[in-house]
Amino acid sequence: MAVTPAVTFVGLGSMGLPMARNLLRRGFEVRGYDVRPEGRAAFADAGGRTAGTIAEASAGAGILILMVVNAAQGEEVLFGEGALDALAPDAAVILMATCPPGAVAALAERVRATGRRFVDAPVSGGVVGAESATLTIMAGAPAEVLAYVRPALDAMGDKVFHVGPQAGQGATVKAVNQLLCGVNLAAAAEALSLAEKVGVDGAVVLEILSGSSASSWMLRDRGPRMLEEAPRVTSAVDIFVKDLGIVLEAGRGEKAALPLAALAHQLFLAASGRGEGAADDSQVIGSYRALNGT
Repeated sequence: MAVTPAVTFVGLGSMGLPMARNLLRRGFEVRGYDVRPEGRAAFADAGGRTAGTIAEASAGAGILILMVVNAAQGEEVLFGEGALDALAPDAAVILMATCPPGAVAALAERVRATGRRFVDAPVSGGVVGAESATLTIMAGAPAEVLAYVRPALDAMGDKVFHVGPQAGQGATVKAVNQLLCGVNLAAAAEALSLAEKVGVDGAVVLEILSGSSASSWMLRDRGPRMLEEAPRVTSAVDIFVKDLGIVLEAGRGEKAALPLAALAHQLFLAASGRGEGAADDSQVIGSYRALNGT
C-alpha cells in the first residue's frame, strides 16, 4: 500500500484554511503555516499541526501546497524562506494561486532544477467551493506527477482537470476562466444598475433575469449581494483587479485583443480606487452608480 505523503500547506486565509481542513478530513497529515498568527491558530483548532517558520513546516514533507497571493509570494516561500530545501528530495510543489502563466513556468523551472516536481493547479469556486471541497482545479503537470498529487487535489475539489503537461497551462486556463467571470460580473452589474437608474425594483428584475435566457451563475450568485448595502465578502474587488490584470498580461504576451476584459478591469479598478478594494466583488456595481449619479 502506498504511503500517503505528509503535506505542508502555506496560506491559511479565507480559501486556504478550509482547503487545509478538507485535507485533514481526508486523513492527510498536514502541517500549516500562515504569516498571521490567527490563521495558524484557526488551523490548530481544526486539528492541524502548525509551525513557527515555513522551513520548519516544510521539513521532510512530500507535498507543499502554496495558496498564496501571487507568484512573488510563492517565490519568497520557496527560495527566500527555505521551504524548497526543507522538503523531501522528491517532493512535489503545488501552486494553487492565480498567477501569470509566464511567472508560473519560470518558477516551475527553478523547482525542477532541484529535483523536485511541480504542479500548476489554480482553482475556481471561491470560498464556498473551498469550504465544501467542490473546487474546480485546473492542473498543468506531467501525467505521472499529477497522479502522485491527485489524492490531495481530490480532497479539495470535485472537478480536477488535467489541462496539459506543462506548468503555465493551468494558469492559462484560469486566466480564460477569470476573463469570463470578470466580464460576466461587470455585465450583471451594468444590467442591475440600469434597472436602478430607471426606478425598477432590483429584486424583481433579478428574479426575472435569473430565470431567463440572460441568466448566469455569476448573476444568480452575485446579483443578490449587489442589492445589499454591506454584503458578506466571498471574493474581494481587489482579487479581480489582480486577476483581470493577469488576463490582460497574458493577452499582451500573445498579442490577443481583449477589449471587454480591459473595460471590466477598469470598472474594478475604479471600485478599488474609491476605497472598496476589500469589499465583495459584487460591489463593482458601485462603479456604475458613480458613473450614473445614483
